[in-house]
Amino acid sequence: VQLQASGGGLVQAGGSLRLSCAASGFTFDDYHIGWFRQAPGKEREFVGAISWTGGGTNYAESVKGRFTISRDNGKNTVYLQMNSLKPEDAAVYYCATSPWNYLPVTSRHYDYWGQGTQVTVSS
Repeated sequence: VQLQASGGGLVQAGGSLRLSCAASGFTFDDYHIGWFRQAPGKEREFVGAISWTGGGTNYAESVKGRFTISRDNGKNTVYLQMNSLKPEDAAVYYCATSPWNYLPVTSRHYDYWGQGTQVTVSS
């Protein structure tokens, strides 16, 4: 199982980035995919998740209305579109798989994790 997160970088506050999570080594559309982030000195926190079909999503309150998760099962890829970025969104962003039959918000319900991609937001 491999998850490869990419698309991070430096952006000014108010700007946008799109992260990608490319998966291989498992049946991609059997799993929900979640995004988490971790800033220096802070715990990893839930950002959002998308169901295996793409028909359901769940977002943290802090990103609701600004971030959108989508998936292309034909490409084994999940996307995190981040708009109106704020300095507090700066973190390493991770994608992970979940086999549960709902969209979990806690990291312990996710089993396979990608290596993370850095997002930096300048004020």
